[in-house]
Order: sequence, then structure tokens, then C-alpha cells
Amino acid sequence: MHVPLLLTDFLDRAADLYGDKKAIFDDHRVFTYSEMKKRSNQLSRGLVSLGVEKGDKVAFLAPNSSEMLEGFYGVFQAGAVMTPLNTRLQPGDYQFILEHSESKVLFADYTLFPLIQPTLPNLPSLEHVFVHGGETEGAPSYEAWLSSFSDAPFENVSLEESDIASLLYTSGTTGNPKGVLLTHRANYLHAMSAMHHLRVTDKDTLLHVLPMFHVNGWGSPFYYTANGASQIMLRRTDPKLILEKIQKYGVTVLHMAPTVLNMVIEAFEKEKPNIPQDVRVVIAGSAPPPAFVRKVEETLGWKFVQVYGMTEIAPLITTSELRSMDLDLSAEERYRLKAKAGYAMIGSKVKVVDELGDEVPHNGKAIGEIITRTNNTMEGYYKNEEATSATLRNGWLYTGDMAVVDENGNIEIVDRKKDVIISGGENISSIEVEGALYEHPAILEAAVVAIPDDKWGEVPHAVVVLRDGAILTDLELMDYCRGKLAHFKAPKSVSFIEELPKTASGKIQKVLIRKSYWVDKGRLVN
Repeated sequence: MHVPLLLTDFLDRAADLYGDKKAIFDDHRVFTYSEMKKRSNQLSRGLVSLGVEKGDKVAFLAPNSSEMLEGFYGVFQAGAVMTPLNTRLQPGDYQFILEHSESKVLFADYTLFPLIQPTLPNLPSLEHVFVHGGETEGAPSYEAWLSSFSDAPFENVSLEESDIASLLYTSGTTGNPKGVLLTHRANYLHAMSAMHHLRVTDKDTLLHVLPMFHVNGWGSPFYYTANGASQIMLRRTDPKLILEKIQKYGVTVLHMAPTVLNMVIEAFEKEKPNIPQDVRVVIAGSAPPPAFVRKVEETLGWKFVQVYGMTEIAPLITTSELRSMDLDLSAEERYRLKAKAGYAMIGSKVKVVDELGDEVPHNGKAIGEIITRTNNTMEGYYKNEEATSATLRNGWLYTGDMAVVDENGNIEIVDRKKDVIISGGENISSIEVEGALYEHPAILEAAVVAIPDDKWGEVPHAVVVLRDGAILTDLELMDYCRGKLAHFKAPKSVSFIEELPKTASGKIQKVLIRKSYWVDKGRLVN
């Protein structure tokens, strides 16, 4: 008998096995898994009462919160498609996504509702809007609406594992955001693989640092819920608050971007908190320098786990978790290995290929593009056949990330295709240059981009943020890099700024830096 792989199974399991466990901590509110299940039942009934049918899109604009978490399951039980929105977009972006997705219902946090309110008159397909967490003019209260429905067991709408579960919009740095279609099966099998490789158990306490709409924040509501782990909500990314919650709740695992980790390390060194429990930090996004790994494991005493993926693959396909043959390596060799994207997770086939589609030699030098064939792969981009055809080719998904592979099969990302710097015919990895910059004790944050050069075509330009009280000149920093890198790889110029532009998840936005690398009074300007 065929039993479909449905994401609703995960909350059902948690409610059955961990029903009385205090599981969801959202500031002053605490819910057990049974209570979360009941609230999800109320939400499902509410959606059906609004006329939501199988396949309809239901959008959420919310920080990490109990409403966001229960929203996943309430939407799925009703047969609808979860469409979470990036919390740091502009009104025009929200209008495009809501119109493009044909979302029928929107739930918005009261703190974010003003961002989306101006677009509502222009969205005829959006029939209902509710506001989480507070009173506001222009939309009814979610809590008052939810309380009008029974929390009794809900008969889920009949679904197949091939049905679409989620519609996730990418950042849209090169045009309008693209909507990624993921099925229940893709999300489910990704969760099964990820929970194994990340060693998730019911003893875990997860702090939701990455936004749940984000690529690596997306899977956590599934595999931590399935295992009955405790889940702590973090509504804003503040390194001091992160450390406070780790202490208060005994957090054992966090997912975050390298830039947020850097801020946490900085705060840890200042605050010196007492955190006795074992903590592992799962990092995804741009490749971190080995110096980050060393600080996490030696200064913080935490375990560092690098993973790699993207929205289009639900999202993770590789891990840097050390294998048994790696345990006898020196500390520096282990840190270097842990900073790589690593090797394929169960259920994913991963290769690095050249422009002809042939796999590159495993010598740590030959550069190619990462491609994957996995159970996690998207069905395609919603209403965008051209982009789908460009990304899905001959049964493989082309990631756009450039990498090398070492003799043991470990993948190391060297850059996004668009971020590789070609100077005088030589390829330069901006990630390698950034790794050298982060070795300097005065550097807090760094990004390297290409700028035009009359002689070489383009050359590396460093944009850096100094630590508090640090003093450093551009010539000193360039000389430092020439001592660590081949001279053609070292930055030819430096900008010192107060803060690097970042996405909601903390990823540095190089596209904004490339558009305006000149500096005026510590700020990027066009």
C-alpha cells in the first residue's frame, strides 16, 4: 500500500509522541505540541471557511514566531500552498509576489503590516488579510479570528506527495523574484536526509535564527518538529539577544549565515557568557574562512557544521561533518575541511562539471559548476519556463556556484559565477581573498568585488568593516594580503565602511556593493 509522504505527518508525530512537552517558546508565550496542533486545526478550519481550496496560495509576512510555525501545518492540512514572504522587501516587491503567486489569503505581523498595506488596493486576487500579534487599522486580528473556530481534530484535505507544498520566492537580485515550486515529497525527503546529517533528536533545543522564509531556515520547521525538539523563536537578529536566549533556554543548535555568526563571535568575546551545554552551529550561505571555524570551536567551544544548498533544492545537499578518516587530521586541517561545502547528503548526487559538462578532476584546483540530481529538486519556477529550462537541464539542476573538488571528494565553493574576478586572464576567487582579510585582527566584516581596471580588465576591491577601536590604512591592509596571497589576487584598493549591506538572513549583498563601491562618509553611494 502506498502511503504518501506529506509534511502534515511531522506535526502529527510530534503531537502524538510529545504532546505535553513545552515545545514552542515565543517570548512570553509557550505552547506544547498538542496546543500547536490544536491551533493548526483552528487555522485549517478558518482557511476552509474563507473558501481556500486545494492548491490555493496562502501568504505569510512574519518574523520567526509561533504564528509562522503553526501556519505551515494549518496551511498544509487545508491542502493549500505555503507562500512565505521575505520580511525585508519593499512594497513594490510584495505587490509583485502577491500578484504573481495569486495569493488568496495573507497573514502579516502587525509590525510588518505597514510595509504591505499600500499594495492592498492593487491586489484583486487577495481576498482576505489578517494581522498577527497586535491591533491595526485595515485588517482584523488573527487571534480573534482564530479563536472562533474549533480546535477539534481536522480531517485533512486529501493530498498526494506530488502536490505542491510551498512556493518560495528567491531574493531577485537580478530582476523580479522567481517563485520556486516544491512538492510535499521534495520537502519531506529533504527533511529525512537533513535530520540524519544534522543529528536532530528530541533532546535538541533549536533557536530559530534564520528566518523561516529563508532557504536554510525553511526546512527547520519540518525536521525539528518531526523529532519533538524544543523550538525557540527569535524575532530579530541581535547577537546579544541570541546569546541571552542560548543561556536562558539551554539552546543546543542554531542555523545562521556566516555574517551573523561573526557578530555572535564578537558579542561572545565581549560578554563572555557562561554556556555549559554542547552547542552546534549550522552555517550556510557564503563559504566561511577557516578562521571562523577556529573561533567557533576554540573560542566559543561549539561544534561547527557547514552545509550547502539553495532554495531550488529544498535546500541542503552537502555537509562538512567530518568523516571517520578525517578525525586524525591536525586542528588546522580539520578547520580547513569544515569550511568546505563538503560531500553529498543521502539522497543527493552532486558533481562539479566544466563548460562541456564533464566532471572536473578531483585535484582541488580545477574549477567547475556544481550540479545536482536529488529528490529535493524543485518542480520549476512558477510561471517562468525560460528560467526553469536554464536551471534544470538533462535531469540535473545547475546551481551557478563555482567550486573545486579535493582528492577525497570534498567540494569547496570558490564563488558564484558572477562573483569570480577575471584579472588579466586569471580567475580570482573573491571567497579566497575574503578569507585572507578575515585573518587580520582588525577586520570585523569583509567583501571583495571586481572593479574595472584599464590594464587588467578588472581587479579585486575590498570593502571592509573594522572592529571597534581598530585603526588600519588601505596600504597596510593591501600589504597584509600580499603577504598571504599571490600578488595578483590581493586587493588593489580598499573601502572602509560602517556596515555591509545584507539580506534578511545576514548574507552580504554583493550586488549592491558592485553597483556602488565608492565611499562617502562611511556609506556606500551610487
